[in-house]
Amino acid sequence: MITGASGQVARALAQRLRGEGWRLVLVSRDVSRLDPGERDLLVQSDVSTPGGAEAALALAAEHCGCTPDALVHCAGNPAVVPFGRVTAEAFRTCIAAAVDTAFFSVQVYVRSLLQARRAGSIVLFGSAPATAAGARHAALAVAGGAIAALVRAVAVEYSAQGIRINAVAPDSVPAGDVVRAAEGAAVAAWLLGHDARSLNGEVIQLGRPATPAPVVGAGA
Repeated sequence: MITGASGQVARALAQRLRGEGWRLVLVSRDVSRLDPGERDLLVQSDVSTPGGAEAALALAAEHCGCTPDALVHCAGNPAVVPFGRVTAEAFRTCIAAAVDTAFFSVQVYVRSLLQARRAGSIVLFGSAPATAAGARHAALAVAGGAIAALVRAVAVEYSAQGIRINAVAPDSVPAGDVVRAAEGAAVAAWLLGHDARSLNGEVIQLGRPATPAPVVGAGA
């Protein structure tokens, strides 16, 4: 299940996962913006609320016949504004789009896995400015820091139940930058796969194109 599926990184990831044989559930607030494959299920839902996240997962589980094997959360808000000009409304919008959506999507997904006694893998998209903040990225840095904290907390609490959670923290991906979008998608796909089965609670930071920065995070 991919939330925030209309973004360019999510699109690149969906294309990659289809090629690997995954059946996808694409969740977006506006499914008319999606370009799905023949086997994809489209779900229109706002996962910034518990009810929206629950509704999306219920449809995904019905389509798959069980709780999805993985959740990739790509929703966010590219708030690039000078710190002194970030309004209360803009800040709350950024946090709701990035943090609220991640928190409730992960909470609902983990609850479903526990009820079904299943293992699962979660990948969140955070933000590199959380650890290497630059000018005009204050709101994004706060959101990215919250995502990193969520990853570590959930990893520690649920690793014994076979639930893995990691994050990709790319630098900002300009519209139309297919190279950076593909890089983020490639790392996310790898984190979902067998080769990354020992990773849990990690935040993989991506800096300049094709230049990964050091990994930050604590395994659990």
